[in-house]
Amino acid sequence: MQGDKPRIGILIVAYNAVTTLARVLGRVPPDVMAEVEEIVVFDDASHDDTFILAHGYKTLNKISKLSIYKNPKNLGYGGNQKLGYEYFINKGFDAVVLLHGDGQYAPEFLRNIYQPIVEGRADAVFGSRMMKEHGGPLKGGMPLYKFIGNRILTAFENRSLDMGLTEFHSGYRAYSINALKNISFQTCSDDFHFDTEIIIKLNHLQYRILEVPIPTYYGSEISYVNGFKYAFNVFRSVIDYKLAIYGFKKSQRFLEFFKKYPLREHRFSSHDIIAHFVGMDKSILDLGCGSGFLAGKLRPQNKYICGMDIEGNETNRKECDEFHEVNLEHKERFSGIDISEYDVVLCADIVEHLREPGDLLTELSAKMHPDSRLILSVPNVANLVIRLSFLLGKFSYSDSGILDKTHLRFFTHASIRELIEKSGFRILHSRSTPIPFGMLFGDRSTMFAVRVFEYIFYRATNILRKLLSYQFVFVLVPERGMRDISKERKEILENIRQLPEIEGRGV
Repeated sequence: MQGDKPRIGILIVAYNAVTTLARVLGRVPPDVMAEVEEIVVFDDASHDDTFILAHGYKTLNKISKLSIYKNPKNLGYGGNQKLGYEYFINKGFDAVVLLHGDGQYAPEFLRNIYQPIVEGRADAVFGSRMMKEHGGPLKGGMPLYKFIGNRILTAFENRSLDMGLTEFHSGYRAYSINALKNISFQTCSDDFHFDTEIIIKLNHLQYRILEVPIPTYYGSEISYVNGFKYAFNVFRSVIDYKLAIYGFKKSQRFLEFFKKYPLREHRFSSHDIIAHFVGMDKSILDLGCGSGFLAGKLRPQNKYICGMDIEGNETNRKECDEFHEVNLEHKERFSGIDISEYDVVLCADIVEHLREPGDLLTELSAKMHPDSRLILSVPNVANLVIRLSFLLGKFSYSDSGILDKTHLRFFTHASIRELIEKSGFRILHSRSTPIPFGMLFGDRSTMFAVRVFEYIFYRATNILRKLLSYQFVFVLVPERGMRDISKERKEILENIRQLPEIEGRGV
């Protein structure tokens, strides 16, 4: 800010708005005109005389703070916004308000939109037509099909993103320039769902979002939005974001949020099951601990965690009590480490990355204490979805998941059991994880129907495990112990009964 006066800009995006733009400019209140430093019209290569009209309006009304630009080619609704936000960022403004040139949003409410940012109460402000203060959307002329579509999409987005907005799809909004500088809006879509993707990024980075009520107006202006295409793109954007944060897909639009191997805390995930298999007060050797996410989850309830991974970093060294930078393919991988000291050895999603996983497991069975347990998880390449892909002739590697491009080995239920037995282990217990559909619904603790679906699918997966399993999780004991394992199996079953089923968390 220059002194105490905030630098506020208004970005007007316009396309073929020759019949409406003058009225929009004329309705900007005098107090707003006095407060804002610049109003910029970006004409997105209109086919009509929008650009000429804007210049004529500026000259006729002698508005020095009105700037007009015409894009040499159409950039799209999102692309035009990107250009405008870069403009205000480069000029060092403090806040920018988005206003449409077609008159669908009332300029009389501009101050309501940007004031919370000026006062430091929000980083982004959205005008909501779904609030009742101005009569609601239907009274304002919103077509019923658009109203229904808006509510359905908003409900889906709120559920998936753990948000509580009354409307996601208003184009009347203001942003602090500081927030815009810190989100990668340039990688968002150039289409109309740009507005949704920028909300996703603001929410992920925990910026403060505020809604204010605005009236609804639908006139004779031409809509360039294909409703079905827009809804599909919104749905796809939310799914791509969820897949990115859970490490399943490297979407270019949400690349900054992609985590290669994140902690999977959703119900019935392999990490959730592993935590119950481990129990409490154990000493743990975590092989291939990655960034230490699983170690961090287990550490508070257990005595000691030693992590091993090919690459050490600040995170895994912090999450583990002890850390060793080791390539698990090397024959002297356990040099200086007494494996027999640990109650539990973890091989969580590791053996599929090794050229000779049998060598590692055989060495573990020989060196582990007879009373120790090995917890092993692997993906199921015979999962129904993968089978159908094979049937259609598709074998496409992915950034993560079952067909992760870094996997060197692929296992079915039969082949992993065969490897386990050949390596000198006995299976104490096993569970299968379902395909993680539930993660797409955000905070599932508040949605009973999703919890029921997850539970039923989890049960079905453990009945039809060869077909439906996403991952297999095994609790193994060295065969050389040759003791009665019934007592140990009983303890494991007692732990697994605590898994969050229908009557579990928060229901």
